[in-house]
Amino acid sequence: MSEQADVIILGGGLVGLTLALALDAHGLSSVVIDPAEPAGVLAKGFDGRASAVASASHAMLDAIGVAKRLAGQGCPIASIQVSDGLAPRTLAFDADPESGPLGIMYENRLLRRTLHEAAAEAANIRLLMPAKPASVERDGASARVTLADGRSFAAPLLVGAEGRNSPTRAAAGINVARWSYDHTAIIATLGHERPHEGIAHEIFYPSGPFALLPMLDDEEGPRSAIVWTVEAEHGPAMLGLPDRAFLAEAEKRMGGMLGALRSASARSSYPLGFHHTARITDTRLALVGDAAHGIHPIAGQGLNLGFRDVAALAEVLVEGARLGLDLGDAQLLARYERWRALDSFLVAATTDGLTRLFGLPGKAPRAIRRFGLDMVSRIPPLQRRFMAEARGETGKLPKLLQGLEV
Repeated sequence: MSEQADVIILGGGLVGLTLALALDAHGLSSVVIDPAEPAGVLAKGFDGRASAVASASHAMLDAIGVAKRLAGQGCPIASIQVSDGLAPRTLAFDADPESGPLGIMYENRLLRRTLHEAAAEAANIRLLMPAKPASVERDGASARVTLADGRSFAAPLLVGAEGRNSPTRAAAGINVARWSYDHTAIIATLGHERPHEGIAHEIFYPSGPFALLPMLDDEEGPRSAIVWTVEAEHGPAMLGLPDRAFLAEAEKRMGGMLGALRSASARSSYPLGFHHTARITDTRLALVGDAAHGIHPIAGQGLNLGFRDVAALAEVLVEGARLGLDLGDAQLLARYERWRALDSFLVAATTDGLTRLFGLPGKAPRAIRRFGLDMVSRIPPLQRRFMAEARGETGKLPKLLQGLEV
C-alpha cells in the first residue's frame, strides 16, 4: 500500500523545502524525497555561496514562519551600486527607510540548515534523505513514487525541484533551451579593512561581472561575499592562486574601496549557463526553481525566481484545496503555468541580455553602457522600476510575497 500525501516533492534543496513549508503552513501535506545525505549537505564546506533574499521573498519566509528562525543572522542590503568597471559614475539604488532593506544576505548553508530544522518540526512534512526514487509514475489517477528500498508514496501532484539537471523534467519530455556562457563563477568570502555599510556592488568588466555582497562581520571584522565571473579556461588557475595573489587581484577588481583584504573562507567555483523550459507543467507535474529555469547570477535573482515559483504554486494549490479540487487538476496547473511563464521568461531574458551587453569590449559598447546607467539614474520612474525588480515586487504578486497567508 502506498502512503498518501497531498504533494510529492522530488528535491530537498532551498526551493523544494520552502515549498513544503509553505504548504505545511496552510495544512497541506508533502513528502520530500532527496538522494543526498543530510550530514553532507549541512556540512560547513558543502556550499560556500551566499544568497541575496529579496524583500518580497523575505516577506514569504516571514509568512510561513521561517524568517523568525533567521532573525539577526543575515546582513541587510541598504544599497546596490552598479558601475561599468571602476568608472566614477555609478547607478545607486538606495533602500527607502520606510520600506526596509532591498534584501538580506544569508549564507546558503544557514538557509539550508534553517529549512531542515523547520521541516523536521512541521506536522505535515515527511523529509526522506537519503532516498532515491526507483520508479516514478504519473497518470490520470495519481502520481506515484517507489523508492529503492521498496517504500511507495502516492499523491495527486508531483513537483520536480531537483535543480538544473532535473531527471523528472527529462522523463516528462519537456524541451529546454540552454547554452553555456563559457564562464566560471569564483565564490569566496573575504574580510576587509573598511566597513561595507550594507552596500552591494555590481562592477561590470568585459571579462564578466564582479559582485561584492555585504555579509555580517565575523570575529575578525567586516566581510563580504564575492561572485567573480572569469572565463572558464581561467577558472582552475584562479582557484589555485596562493591567497596573497588572489587577494591582490580581488583588491584590483574592487579598486581598493574596502582596504586591505583577508581570506574568510575557502574558494569554490561553478560553471555559468542559461536554461529555460518550454513549459513548467505536465500531467500531474509542476516544476519549480532551477528545474524550470537557470539564469546568470548577474542580478542575484536565481533563488528569488525559485521563491516566486513557490509562492505562486502554493497559492494555486491552497485555493484549489479549499474548493475541493484535485491538486493535480489540469486547470490548476494551467493557472500556475500562466502565472509564472511570462515573469520567469522576462527575468531570464533580461539577465541574459545584461550579461551579453556588459560583456562587449570596446569604446562604443562602453559608451552605450555608461549612457544607459546615467539615464536610469536621471529618470526616477525608471529607477523605481529597477528598484521594484530588485525587491521582487513587480507583476501580479502572490499573497505570500506580500507577506500574507493565502
